[in-house]
Amino acid sequence: MANLISWINIAVVFGSIVLFGAVGETLTEKAGNLNLGTPGIMCMGGAFGFVGAYLYETSVGNPNAFMCILVALGTAFIVSALGGLIYSFLTTTLHANQNVTGLTLTIFGVGLGKFFGTYVIPKGAVSTKADFATKIFRARIPFLSDKLGVVGDILFSYGFMMYLALIVAICATLFLTKTRTGLNLRAVGENPATADAAGINVTKYKYLATCIGSGITGLGGVYYILDYSKGTWATASGTAIESLAWLSVALVIFVRWRPVHAIWGSYLFGLCYWAYQFLPKVIGIKVNTDLAKMIPYVITILVLIISSMRKSKDNQAPASLGLSYFREER
Repeated sequence: MANLISWINIAVVFGSIVLFGAVGETLTEKAGNLNLGTPGIMCMGGAFGFVGAYLYETSVGNPNAFMCILVALGTAFIVSALGGLIYSFLTTTLHANQNVTGLTLTIFGVGLGKFFGTYVIPKGAVSTKADFATKIFRARIPFLSDKLGVVGDILFSYGFMMYLALIVAICATLFLTKTRTGLNLRAVGENPATADAAGINVTKYKYLATCIGSGITGLGGVYYILDYSKGTWATASGTAIESLAWLSVALVIFVRWRPVHAIWGSYLFGLCYWAYQFLPKVIGIKVNTDLAKMIPYVITILVLIISSMRKSKDNQAPASLGLSYFREER
């Protein structure tokens, strides 16, 4: 039972990181922007959020928990949103190819994140740690996690970022399905010419959706460093964040652009990813490490094939996804 609970716990934390990226990318793609720069943006968010928290706690004699959280999340969100702004300017204003721009942003973002994250590592060391921020981000709910036995271990043994990921996913779903602004955003992603003719500012929606979506994606990077990695930034941290961010892109396709479904989808990805370590302990079946880590991607491919065969409009990507909008051709 202990091994099963540990498997669920690590899968939920792992999946919540992916969930931030998936929700952010979903908002971006609903506006018709295919941002393959998600890994770079998440790495930028993780690096700058860590650096912000680290510099705050080392420069203040008595750091405040709320200010530490505000600095880490605020820095990550703003820097990641700036990454989305760069993408938006190149693809929406200059009409650059979205695929090329996104991949270039990934290379740029990972490199930038590694540079600034490594900047605070002491000379001669390979890693550094933000101890105070880690304590705050990994703090559990005392009564619920300690007094409810197995239920507490499964539902409440997490830092606040896991619950924030759930709230963000639910709010994104309500925004896209229950608000006029969300419906306008979806219209922009489906047919920007028609939306433009109806008086919707296509450029504004594309910019805002991409910048806000990128900011949310960056929060996943902070969660990875200050909780999942126990507050440690190492020279290889950027590459690790990049691999999880690609899972976020895959998750968007897996759940068919529905943020609320990304909740269970992200946890499924986490269970599959860590199957190689816990399946032998839980049911005594040895699993090849490399093959187990492929499972989330294989599942995504199968879902993509099945949904394409069904040809249901509800299961398809936004019609203008990846395409530049030229207003003069309307």
